[in-house]
Amino acid sequence: MKTLRRLIYREMLISIAYVTLGFLALFFFFDLVDEMQAVGRSGAKGYSVGYAFLYVTLLVPSHLYELLPIVVLIGTIFVMSRFAQSSEYTILRTSGLGPWRALRTLLVLGLGFVVLTFLCGDYLAPLSDRTAQLLKSRFEGNITTGQTGAWLKERQRYQSYAVNVAGIAPNGNLLGVRIFEFDGKGALVSQTTAPKASFDHNEAWLLEDADRNEFQSSAPNTAPAAARPHITRTPISSFRWPTEITAEMVSVALLKPERMATLDLFQYIRHLNANGQSAQRYEIEFWKKVFYPLACLVMVVLALPFAYLHFRTAGITTYVFGGVMIGISFFLVNNVFGHVGNLRHWEPWLTAAAPGLIYSLLSLAAFSWLVLRR
Repeated sequence: MKTLRRLIYREMLISIAYVTLGFLALFFFFDLVDEMQAVGRSGAKGYSVGYAFLYVTLLVPSHLYELLPIVVLIGTIFVMSRFAQSSEYTILRTSGLGPWRALRTLLVLGLGFVVLTFLCGDYLAPLSDRTAQLLKSRFEGNITTGQTGAWLKERQRYQSYAVNVAGIAPNGNLLGVRIFEFDGKGALVSQTTAPKASFDHNEAWLLEDADRNEFQSSAPNTAPAAARPHITRTPISSFRWPTEITAEMVSVALLKPERMATLDLFQYIRHLNANGQSAQRYEIEFWKKVFYPLACLVMVVLALPFAYLHFRTAGITTYVFGGVMIGISFFLVNNVFGHVGNLRHWEPWLTAAAPGLIYSLLSLAAFSWLVLRR
């Protein structure tokens, strides 16, 4: 059986590698053509063809993460169909490769791609995508989200804070920072503004050239009967604000949440829940990050019945095309469920798991009908 497993694994890995290279080359070409419009643009001085190549290359891990389940399906379908067409799979069956053993063999390989997809989506893709965005911001300006920027909220022991960040500079510093402090009754206590801020290693922000306005109900040494609102303005060259809002939390508010690592996304969800903010969208993205790598297992199960198809004159093209359509449909259904679940306030884990469950039932039904019964 070791010889049979080596044969299947070698053919599948070669096929999946070719399909992956083909898809990545296609996406690389499209991204590069799109980036050529930015080369030499007046708003992106210094953005040369070399930087465009570098930016597009940094987007490759994100495309790889999105494509892995699809290329696993297409590559496996191609190998299984070719084995069936050349009667090699019939020989493998007579050599002791029964349906359940074949299923276990494919699941072991699929488990390896599950690990690869998780590592790519949790470590490689977030780092490369963030680097790409910071690289492009050096030439096209700072990273922003609309005219109002990103809003975050935090509750501390006796106060609560509302934080507004206009954007992120190419070096990772925050721009246009505004911190609103409220007391336990919800009254505005102070407002601190700074043109830029950086992250301290001890869970704090360092605001440069800050301007702090403190709001008081009465001026100092004033009788209660003559109480008046009073504003004390204090310029501070360097202001340290202790907070649990990390750079990753600000990034997810300004960038795409699906580009975050699973742990960072989980911590951001806890932060939102602790501060009474809606985390529905990010909870769906978190569970999609959890369940998406498992789609590789679904795909190899879905591809196994192609080995039991009986055709001699027909080519493999039709079946590979069918595999491409199935993979694209899974990608579309996965995205549609995410948006609909967010709008309809479905249970986040069920919204993320539903596409995988649907395709798992389809693959098991095809396996039961075509493999076990026939």
